[in-house]
Amino acid sequence: QVQLVESGGGLVQAGGSLRLSCAASGLTFRTYVMGWFRQAPGKEREFVAAISWSGTRTDYGESVKGRFTISRDNAKNTAYLQMSSLKSEDMAVYYCAAYMYAAWGTENRIPSSYKYWGQGTQVTVSS
Repeated sequence: QVQLVESGGGLVQAGGSLRLSCAASGLTFRTYVMGWFRQAPGKEREFVAAISWSGTRTDYGESVKGRFTISRDNAKNTAYLQMSSLKSEDMAVYYCAAYMYAAWGTENRIPSSYKYWGQGTQVTVSS
């Protein structure tokens, strides 16, 4: 019943921009923390960004801070990841995830905290 569907991935040149979307269904979207993670083949899943249900709190991984922006539109049940100044090291499959809000903290950076996951969308950066 619960589904998260990512879209917006594709090929972009280094230095370019891309916006990913995550459409949620089957859950009360407003009550969930939304997160973005990424994973390259053979690598551990890496935290990218998270946003509270109200959108007033955000957190970013050090490697993307200042370049990526997470946002959400609760009326549309959609979360976004705006990526700019893309680098080769940003190339990965990007996953949207959600978990029920309890308290904002470092748990937002941990993949096991998230109950629901999308199927992922590929971001390829050319140089």
